[in-house]
Amino acid sequence: MSFPKYPAYKDSGVEWLGEVPAHWSITPLKFSASCNDTVLPESTDDDYEIEYVEISDVNEMSGITGSASYKFSDAPSRARRMLQDGDVLISTVRTYLRAIAPVVNPPENLIASTGFAVVRPRKGILDGAFLGYLLRAEWWISEVIARSVGVSYPAINASDLIGLNIPVPALQEQTQIARFLDHETARIDALIEEQQRLIELLKEKRQAVISHAVTKGLDPTVPMKDSGVEWLGEVPAHWEVSKFGYISAVVRGGSPRPAGDPELFNGDYSPWVTVAEITKDEEIYLSETETFLTRKGSVQCRVFSKGTLLLSNSGATLGVPKILTMNANANDGVVGFENISLDKEYSYFYLSTLTQGLRERAAGSGQPNLNTDIIKSIDVPIPPQPEVAEIVVAVKKLREQFHSLSKTAADGVRLLQERRSALISAAVTGKIDVRNWQPPAGQYPAGDTQNRTEPEVA
Repeated sequence: MSFPKYPAYKDSGVEWLGEVPAHWSITPLKFSASCNDTVLPESTDDDYEIEYVEISDVNEMSGITGSASYKFSDAPSRARRMLQDGDVLISTVRTYLRAIAPVVNPPENLIASTGFAVVRPRKGILDGAFLGYLLRAEWWISEVIARSVGVSYPAINASDLIGLNIPVPALQEQTQIARFLDHETARIDALIEEQQRLIELLKEKRQAVISHAVTKGLDPTVPMKDSGVEWLGEVPAHWEVSKFGYISAVVRGGSPRPAGDPELFNGDYSPWVTVAEITKDEEIYLSETETFLTRKGSVQCRVFSKGTLLLSNSGATLGVPKILTMNANANDGVVGFENISLDKEYSYFYLSTLTQGLRERAAGSGQPNLNTDIIKSIDVPIPPQPEVAEIVVAVKKLREQFHSLSKTAADGVRLLQERRSALISAAVTGKIDVRNWQPPAGQYPAGDTQNRTEPEVA
């Protein structure tokens, strides 16, 4: 499906907006909408319950994704912006996060952070649904980011934000554009959801296949035996079952005292592995760090040698393994398996299948961690060395296959998101004319991907 252009266009006079339909108006946003109209007064009853929306609860694709419940007396002091249907939330701080969302049928106690500008359409001038799309168009978001000031927390004043120019079609035309976009973005969102679900299913399948390989082997015909470990179940009869404490020295990293004298660096430093660096991706090997210690700091804690298998053992992301490709220190949220007698890649794959189980065994609630005794007690099935090598080769091949499938699905999500963004921008700036658009006859059910064609922007 393609859409015509409007019969005539004019220069908007705004460089980043370009041409717009000849009959559209171009005005500052403040002439068509108000900003931050209503706030929750300080006299609010202490027991009044609010649903508080902050920046992390908002994104341009999904809108408002959550909120936190508070009594007014316990709520953050920035929980003050009152919301109503048709408003649009625009984060005025850390604008690069693109936290912009329309407000649709909110509960009366939905309150936003003062880190947002709450833009409210003026009745008879702007349609709320149209405004929600207009202020999520790429040209608008890019302009807000470009006009933000600051490095760590770039921000824009609400008064500067509503001074930006917007295109304003007739009210009936706005309603039609919003109706069109409601329909088309819902179709694209359904496709995105399906691709994201596929990615999750691929992850689950990959985990299951790898787990089977490292606990049951590659030959489904070999005799099995009870491992003696309830959660491990049966293993091939010719395999051994041991514990990491018997096949390796399990050593915790350390956090040294600050070096104090910055002149001690002089280019003489040691890589320092943190939990964040171990858990930031799914790569097997860790070849560089973003943090370092002076040599003085380095000698105050363990230096793990190249080839050491590491495991994050604290925090919400504990239970993630990595293999070092360099000599490096590690902080006390990391343990190393030194002098391990089992193949390191096989051990890596085995540990990677235990992540969730390890998190369940972790001690502590605020900052859960696995002490070295827990890690030493982890049961591990051990095949003969030739079989270990075969399993490692097979698992690497499986990982590559699943990675390729997941990448294809992720690329599909990215293209659909780009398509969605382009369609919104084209419609709200009049690059396509949807005034005569009607929903296609014979609507397909949500989730049906058969015989769909994406609309083509003319």
